[in-house]
Formats: sequence, C-alpha cells, structure tokens
Amino acid sequence: MGKGTKVMMVVDGNGVPIGLYLDSAQHHEIRLAEATLKTVRVPQRRGRPRTRPKELVADKAYDSRSFRIWLRRRGIKPTIATIHRKSRKPRRGRPIRVGEGYRRRWIIERCFGWMTNYRRLVVRYDRYLHIYRAFCLIAFIIWCVNRILK
Repeated sequence: MGKGTKVMMVVDGNGVPIGLYLDSAQHHEIRLAEATLKTVRVPQRRGRPRTRPKELVADKAYDSRSFRIWLRRRGIKPTIATIHRKSRKPRRGRPIRVGEGYRRRWIIERCFGWMTNYRRLVVRYDRYLHIYRAFCLIAFIIWCVNRILK
C-alpha cells in the first residue's frame, strides 16, 4: 500500500452517488472498476435492491476487452470511449463511435468537482482508510439532503 487514495464512484443519471470504493492510489482504475460496481445497491419499493446499472459510461481509462466482456455478461451496456491506436485498426467488438450516453459523462466529473468543496476530502489527513471513507459518506449524505431541500 503506497501513499494516496483513489476514490472510485458510481453515480446515477442525476449525479447522485450510488456506489463508492476507496483503495490505494497504486492500482489502475480498470482493476478497481469491478469492485466499485459491486458496491452499487439501489433499494426498490419491493424486492431486493438493484445492483446493476443499465448502462455504464466511462472514459478511455476503462477501454479493455475483458472489462467490456465482464459488463456484457452482467447485462450492463458499456459506453466506453476507445483509445485511438495509430498503427492498428479497431479491434473486433469495440465500437467505432461511442453511444449517445457518452455525452452525459460530465455528470460524474461534476460530482468529483463537487467533492472539492470539502477540504477534508481533497487532502486526506486521516491515517486510516475507513475514517476517510466515513467522511466521504457523510459528505454524500449532506449533498443528497441539500438536493432534496432545494
């Protein structure tokens, strides 16, 4: 475990966080993506909570064949931009164009920008990861309450 923390979030279409995963900053995002998606639990009126989004919109860092296959097996539509490789043609199974959902990727970027309003989340002063995670959850609760009261 090195220095730094990687904050991975899943948000719904309105920008409300529905999944959070924290880990050491040494790992690449693609290795943490599956664990982040497993934290999603949206309660329903009846029955068990939903754990799979209909569509996942992600940037070029998540462009991996194995990750796309994992998403499709779970029934999640991947909307991931491809890394432009100069010497190669697009691989089979990778879309040439990104879908319409990619235009709404700014929502997750806005959520990360909102987190910078809380100084305690920008710089991790806490020694233990579970304490930092608790402050992230408190900030999400405050943000959701403020959205409800508007």
